[in-house]
Amino acid sequence: MDMRTPLKKVRGLGASRGGTEHFWVQRMTAVALVPLTIFFVIFIIANAGKSYEDVTAALANPFAAVLIGLMVIAGLFHMRIGMQEIIDDYIHNELLKLCALMANTFFSILMGALCLFALVKIAFVG
Repeated sequence: MDMRTPLKKVRGLGASRGGTEHFWVQRMTAVALVPLTIFFVIFIIANAGKSYEDVTAALANPFAAVLIGLMVIAGLFHMRIGMQEIIDDYIHNELLKLCALMANTFFSILMGALCLFALVKIAFVG
C-alpha cells in the first residue's frame, strides 16, 4: 500500500522530501570528476620533480587554476553527498546523525575554503 499522495507521486518525492536530487547531483559530480581528475593527474605528472617556482607558475595559468578549482568544488560536493548517504544509512541515533551531518557539511566547507584560498593565492600572488 503506497502512502504517498498523488502530488508526491508525480513530483517523485519520497519520505525524505528530497526525491532524486541527491542521486542526480552525485552522478553529475561523478561525471564531471572524470575529465577533471584526468587533467589533474596529467598536471601532476607533468610537474613532478619541477621546482616550487615552476609549479606555482603552472598553477598561475588561469586554465589550470580554473580546472583544479572546479575539481576541488566537484570533489568536495561529491564527497559530502556520499558521506551524507552513508551517515543516513548507518547512523540510527537522531542526535548523533544530526551531529555527523553537521560535521560533514562543515568539514566540506572548510576544506573547500582552504583549497580554494590556496589556489587563488598561488594564482594571483605567485
